[in-house]
Amino acid sequence: MANRAILLTDGLLTTSDAKTAHGLIRSTDRYQVVGVVDVPTAGQDAGTLLDGHARNMPIFDSVDGALAQLGAVDYAIVAVATVGGVLPPNMLHDIRHCLERGLSIVNGLHEFLNDKPELVALSTQYGGHLIDVRRPKPRHELHFWTGEINQITAPIIAVLGTDCALGKRTTARLIREACAQKGVNAQMIYTGQTGWLQGVTHGFVFDSTLNDFVSGELEHALVSCWRETGADLLLIEGQASLRNPSGPCGSEFLVSGHARQVVLVHAPKRTYYDHNPDWGKIPPVETEITLIQAYGATVMALALNTEGCSRDEVFAYQKEYTERLGIPVLLPLEEGVEPILPLIQQLITTVHAH
Repeated sequence: MANRAILLTDGLLTTSDAKTAHGLIRSTDRYQVVGVVDVPTAGQDAGTLLDGHARNMPIFDSVDGALAQLGAVDYAIVAVATVGGVLPPNMLHDIRHCLERGLSIVNGLHEFLNDKPELVALSTQYGGHLIDVRRPKPRHELHFWTGEINQITAPIIAVLGTDCALGKRTTARLIREACAQKGVNAQMIYTGQTGWLQGVTHGFVFDSTLNDFVSGELEHALVSCWRETGADLLLIEGQASLRNPSGPCGSEFLVSGHARQVVLVHAPKRTYYDHNPDWGKIPPVETEITLIQAYGATVMALALNTEGCSRDEVFAYQKEYTERLGIPVLLPLEEGVEPILPLIQQLITTVHAH
């Protein structure tokens, strides 16, 4: 794979704003990530820093330092997801520098690089490209909901969360990979820019889609994926949460996307939506399960985001929620997602029986 890329994180690598970088460090089929530029953590291995697994992915304190050591690089990826999708001002310096070195820039923020004449001029002068992943599709490429989704016979699971930035995409990806190892053809629908950056084939960027067409784009992605891949199972990557006031989201996956099963991701130690007291407290997980049931879906498993937890607390929470809820409680990063596989096999068998 040629697409050698470095990640630009503007010093945010150890924060949840760098969830795009975290996803790309873990895996991507679209790019070969060879290094990260992040001043506060320079000198470390990005994989070791992220989850203790060395990935031969050095962190540098400058673009020049990275390019001097890494050799030919094709892309620099703006690997942060800030509130409101705003480009961190300090990052413009690194972007200019990358363009002057002939790199193309991949940007997943709502602030578009192609709207900045200075960057357009640099990309033209030095031969790089500006790729704005979140630029909305033109009207003629958008789909309206039709009801075609009723033709899908494969089970559809939505990976939802009780808040933003909990690991919904990562959990969906891990389930897909675990299914593949068992010979189950599970396919994932991306709904955010990082899913596209990781090379997922079917999906759309939810938060840059005109509201009238969200349901139709979701349906089109699911139907196309099912028809083209013959999927045994379809997984939808969730966005935000049903009750996060900054961007309530998820009912579309249950209603328009016909997801009748849900894996719910929850952080036991997170008190407020997006850690912001002004946004309100996250209600008990039982109430989220009840809300999902009101939409006609079943929460088949809980997945825990263990931010802020000691190792002992991780397993204590797993035990507590298992006893409270009576469903499998997954620790995706600590233990993987294998406990859900028998339930998935059962879903697929039931569908085939009918």
